[in-house]
Amino acid sequence: MNVEEREILAFCAVAIVGGGTAGLSLATELRHLGVGDVVVIERETEAGGVPRHCGHYPFGLREYGRLMKGPDYARRNVAEAQEAGVRVLTGTAVTGLHPGGVLDLSGNAGSARLSALRVVLCTGVREASRAQRFLGGDRPPGVVATGTLQDMVYLKGLRPFDRPVILGSELVSLSAIMTCRHLGITPLAMIEEEERLIARPLFRPFPALMGVRLHTGVRDLRIHGRDRVEAVSFFDRYGGAVSLETDGVIVSGRFRPEAALISDSHLERDPGTGGPVVDQFGRCSDPSYFAAGNLLRAAETSGWCWREGVDTARRIVADIARYGVQPATNAPLPIQFSHPALRFVVPQGIAPGGSQGAMVQMQLGLERPFSGRLVARSAGKVLWSGRLSGAPVRRVLAPLAPILHARLSAPVDLALE
Repeated sequence: MNVEEREILAFCAVAIVGGGTAGLSLATELRHLGVGDVVVIERETEAGGVPRHCGHYPFGLREYGRLMKGPDYARRNVAEAQEAGVRVLTGTAVTGLHPGGVLDLSGNAGSARLSALRVVLCTGVREASRAQRFLGGDRPPGVVATGTLQDMVYLKGLRPFDRPVILGSELVSLSAIMTCRHLGITPLAMIEEEERLIARPLFRPFPALMGVRLHTGVRDLRIHGRDRVEAVSFFDRYGGAVSLETDGVIVSGRFRPEAALISDSHLERDPGTGGPVVDQFGRCSDPSYFAAGNLLRAAETSGWCWREGVDTARRIVADIARYGVQPATNAPLPIQFSHPALRFVVPQGIAPGGSQGAMVQMQLGLERPFSGRLVARSAGKVLWSGRLSGAPVRRVLAPLAPILHARLSAPVDLALE
C-alpha cells in the first residue's frame, strides 16, 4: 500500500512514523486495545526495521517464545501487525511534522497530508559515520557501517573484504563478527577506544571465541590506503604504536537518533540524546506527539524496543481516554543536571499528576565511567538516593517511581556524588 490512498488517509486515530520493532509492536498493541484506525508509515519498501538485515540469532525469545533470525523476527512483527488490522504504508516518507498531529507525506504518487489524534515517532537510530567519529588518515573505499555490511552480505550476497577490522565493541559490533562469518570471513581484530568491551560482561569472551583479537583503550586510530584500505594504525593502552594490515574497516555502534524530522519541526529536541524531549509517558513537547524505541536514546536491543512499544501503546490509549481530541496542556517540570559525567536522562521532564502507567525507570547516559551515588532533589528535598555505577554507551537505569510519587512544585535536580 502506498501514498496513492491519500484521500482515504485524511484522518486516523494513531499514526506511527517508522515501521521497525518499536513501531510495529506499538501498532499491534494499539489494535489489541481497541484503537480503531492505526497506520504505520515506513519509508523503505519493506517494514521490519534493522532486524531485516541481521541474518543471525538471537531474536524473538521473549516476544514469541522461540529463537529467531533477524529477518524471520521482522517478518513476524509485520505479520502480527497486519493480522491485528494495522495499515502498513511502505515506500512512504513523512516529510513534515505540524502542530496537533498533522503530517506531510510523500511517495511515488505525490504528496499528501494526514491528521491523527496522536502521532508516535519511532524512527530509530543510525550508526555514527567515520566523520562523526573523527577518524584520521586516508579516505579509501572499504570503510563501511555495520548496517551497510549486513545489507551487502545478507541481501546482496557480496563479500566486501577478507580480513577486516571492527571499530567498536557494542552488541552491534559482535553482530558484525557474525555477519562476517556468514561468508567465512574472520575479522582480524576488534578495536575499542574505551578501556573495556562495551557489550555486557556476558559477552566478553565472544571475540576471543570467534578468533578475533580485542584491543581496548586505543588512541589516535588512523586508516591507511589509496584505492583500498591497506592498514590501520593506533596507539594501544600502553602507548605503543600498532599497525595492522587489513583490507576493510567496519565502523560499528555509537548510535545516533534518526532525528532529522524533529530538527526541522516545532518539537523540542534534547541535546544530550539527540532525540525528542519527552515526559514520563513518552509525550513530546507537543502532546499530540509521542516517541518510543531507540529514537529516545541510542541504542537498546530489539527486545527492549518491542517491550517499549507495547508499554507506550498502553499510555497512548490512556491518554486518548483522558484527554480525547485536545491532549494535555500542562508543561512538564524538567529533570536537570550539571555534573560533567552525565550526558542525558530519559525522560527529560515530569508532567503533573502522573504515575499510573508511566515509565518506571530513568535511563541515564554517561560521558565517562562513574561509580558513586545518584541523588534526585526537588526544591532542596531529597526524593531518592542510591548507588550508581556505569560507563559510556552501556545501559544505566535508576528508579523513577520516587520522583513520580512526590508532589513536585519545582524542577528535579540530579547530582552524582
